[in-house]
Amino acid sequence: MQMIEHAMISGEVPEFAPVVVNGTPLDEQRIVQEIQYYPAESLEISRAQAAQALVVRELLLQRADALQLTVRPESGETGEEALIRQLIKREVDLPQATDQVCRHYFEANRDKFCTQPLLAVSHILLAAAPDDEAGRAERKAQAEVLIETLQQHPEMFADIAQQHSACPSKELAGQLGQIDKGQTVAEFERQIFSLPEGLAGRPLESRYGFHVTRIDKRIDGEPLPYEAVEDRIRAYLIERNYRRAVNQYICLLVSDAQIEGIELQAADSLLVQ
Repeated sequence: MQMIEHAMISGEVPEFAPVVVNGTPLDEQRIVQEIQYYPAESLEISRAQAAQALVVRELLLQRADALQLTVRPESGETGEEALIRQLIKREVDLPQATDQVCRHYFEANRDKFCTQPLLAVSHILLAAAPDDEAGRAERKAQAEVLIETLQQHPEMFADIAQQHSACPSKELAGQLGQIDKGQTVAEFERQIFSLPEGLAGRPLESRYGFHVTRIDKRIDGEPLPYEAVEDRIRAYLIERNYRRAVNQYICLLVSDAQIEGIELQAADSLLVQ
C-alpha cells in the first residue's frame, strides 16, 4: 500500500484500463487493496499481479455461482473461500500420492534424502560493503593473492587470518568451527557445502566481502531410509499434484472466458492464493 499511497500523494498514479471478467468489471478500489500482497519493483507490475489474482478468483466464483453451489464456511474461512474450496473439490480430480508413487519418487531422488552434512571451516574475511564496487574488486584481488600464498605455504593460514581477516574468528586462527546448514548466510553456505576438504582455489563472495576459505573436515550426510522420509514425500507430492491440477482447471476457465483490461501471465502462476 505504501507504493500506491506514495504515487497518489505525488500525483503519479497512471491510468489503468478497467478489468472486466465475462462482462463483470472488477472494482478498481479492490485491486488497489490487493496490491499490498504483491510487492514489486513498479506499481504497474504490482497492480498487474493483484488484478490477475482477482481475475482468477472472480472466474472461480462465477463458476461456483453457475453451479449454484452452497457451502457453510469452516472456522476462519470466508464465504468466498468456502465456495472456491467446494468448487475445487467438486470439479478438480486430484491425483493421489500412493505408496507406489511415493516410493518411485524416493528411488529417483535418493540424493535429496540424507542427513545434513557437517563441515569444519576456517576463513579469512576481506570485508567490503555490498555497494562498494571498487572496494570489492580490490578485496577479491587481494584474496586471490592470499590464496596463491597459502597454496605455497599452508602453515601460514593462522598468521594471515590474524593479520588480514575482518572476522572475530581471526583470534581463533580463522576457525568458524563446525557448521551445518542454516548457520551462515545463504550465499556463503551454497558455496562451502559443495567444496572438498582443503583450501578453496578461489575466493568465495558473500554480502560481507570475499572469503579465503579452508574446509578442515567434511562429513557427508548419510542416506535416509524410505520410512524416515515417507510422510515428507507424500506431503510434497500431494501439494505438487494439487497445484498442477488446480492450475490446469483455472487455465480451462480462462480459455473459455472473456477477459478485458489485462494480459494474464503464464499458466503456472495462475493458482489462486
